Amino acid sequence: MAQTDNSQRISQFVVLIAFIVAIGVLYFARNIFIPFSLAILFAFFLTPVVRVFDKLHVPRMLSCLLVVTICVALLGWLTWTLAEQMADVAGELPQYRSNVIKKIDAIRAPGNHDVGKAAAALREIEKDLVNSKATADNKAGGAASSGHGGGDGTMNSKAPIPVQVVPPDGGPFESLDAIAGPIGMFGIVAVFTLFMLMRREDLRNRFIRLIGHQHLHAVTRAIDDATSRVSTYFRAQFVVNASYGLIVGISLHFIGVPHALLWGVLAALMRFLPYVGFLIASVLPVLLSIAIFDGWARPILTFMVYALLEVIVANLVEPLLYGAQTGISSLAILVAAVFWTVLWGPIGLILSTPLTVCVGVLGRFVPQLRGLNILLGDEAVLPPESQYYQRLLDSDRHEARSVLEKYISQNSLHQLYDAVLMPALALAERDRHANNLDENTERFITITTKAFIEDLYDRQREDSTDAEEGVSHGSESQAGIAEEAARAAQPLSVACMPARDDADEIVSIMLSQLIELAGHASQSVPLQSPSAIASAVAGQRPDVVFISALPPLAVAHAKDMYHRLLRQSRNWRIVIGLWNFSGDAEKVKQRIGMRDGDKIVLNLEQAIAELEIAPAPAQETLSHAIAAESVSGK
Repeated sequence: MAQTDNSQRISQFVVLIAFIVAIGVLYFARNIFIPFSLAILFAFFLTPVVRVFDKLHVPRMLSCLLVVTICVALLGWLTWTLAEQMADVAGELPQYRSNVIKKIDAIRAPGNHDVGKAAAALREIEKDLVNSKATADNKAGGAASSGHGGGDGTMNSKAPIPVQVVPPDGGPFESLDAIAGPIGMFGIVAVFTLFMLMRREDLRNRFIRLIGHQHLHAVTRAIDDATSRVSTYFRAQFVVNASYGLIVGISLHFIGVPHALLWGVLAALMRFLPYVGFLIASVLPVLLSIAIFDGWARPILTFMVYALLEVIVANLVEPLLYGAQTGISSLAILVAAVFWTVLWGPIGLILSTPLTVCVGVLGRFVPQLRGLNILLGDEAVLPPESQYYQRLLDSDRHEARSVLEKYISQNSLHQLYDAVLMPALALAERDRHANNLDENTERFITITTKAFIEDLYDRQREDSTDAEEGVSHGSESQAGIAEEAARAAQPLSVACMPARDDADEIVSIMLSQLIELAGHASQSVPLQSPSAIASAVAGQRPDVVFISALPPLAVAHAKDMYHRLLRQSRNWRIVIGLWNFSGDAEKVKQRIGMRDGDKIVLNLEQAIAELEIAPAPAQETLSHAIAAESVSGK
């Protein structure tokens, strides 16, 4: 055991060291990884276009050169156009200097309002304090100079000369370096993209070989899924951002903001920056509108255009179009944005979502990286039954109900009982038998679950009543009415009873509810002593008796209750519900010693199905059998 713990600690330490080393490599080698990552994303985006040329039997090298050249030309033209527009805006700003000064003065001196008067009074007080302090300092300085200044005090009366450090002029090479840096990065990205488009099959094979060809199926699925998700995400994002920029440009044109086309293109480009792109894109046009327009109406309207569009696109359009394409949770996207921005700056912010999508897809299909999918994925980490039980352990009634409401909104009531509540009660029973639950928690789980199922049953019954009333007024309801009448003509009397404890009773109540909804008469016997339960069932004289037993001691409790019922009367048809039992039902039936006509069911759906089977005339047959045994005994 000690060796196992030490090996686990060493393994965790190695993983931590590898993670730290990976972060260091990503940071210090960012000048290599950034263009390479950008090239991968451009390759994802342009691969469908290259495939179109492949279908037209255009040579691969020619098609890749053509696609990359067109993209480079478009990006270059767009960059040049934006630079010219920005230069025009900068040249026009001095024309609006007087308007800007007027608005600044209006903000700093808001007239004769109370706030303006208070601000003016504060400024006067501040000025008096400064003047009095300066007078005191002058007197102190004069006294000091008369004592130590050599008589006339001229030495210390001179003010200090400020020193300003002026950096040397770098000459034309510094400007050339500032321009050549982005152009060089752009060229490296273009070359990488061209190479990846031409050799994409070879790169895929090498990646599979790197991961391990023994995981060929998983890696192939991972590559296909990542390619599909990232490509679809980028195409949808391009369409959404282009539409966003078009609407911004048209809106600003009608408002009267100059260079509306520039601001529309800038808005479309800045939206590729998650979270902050909207703010960056809106700052310049809003400031420009403040400078050129009299009053505040049109500047506020300009900002509202951006804000309203952002709210609609971020909360309605994007989740609808590609919200599920990433497969990454919202929190993971936010954390990834911060992580990649710290590592790689603004380019890291642009790359954060696609890179995180690729990492999450690898975690989904590669077993060694499964933890990444748990941390980053948008799939539910805990199944609904575990979520419900955890909320009950936390005494969170509201969240526990939310789990049930979310599940039943897409599933039926018996599916909720079978797939969520019964497994959750089984988890509670397992912890109870292991002495992991205190008495208050047990009571809370029991009371809360009973209240939930009663409320769900009442709602389901009301919905069924409303549906039947609606059908009864329609012309197509005759067949349904005849079927209901035929079934209601011979209803069964059913008794549902717990085998031993509270969890058995809760499932018994759920089964009784579903039997009622199926059109039969059902009664759930409350939990009491086993002999009292058997006596209560005997007083009801049912056609069918269901014994509800939930693991871990379901078989033993069910066997005891089954034979108690047989001692009360042999005229009943008995069905034992071993809920969520994973063993062999036939072996358990022999172990209990059940009669041929009695059954074992494993879930509520099977229990309801047993009622559809017409019960044998048990009373008459068994009466003759008992009489025959009495005669033979005599």
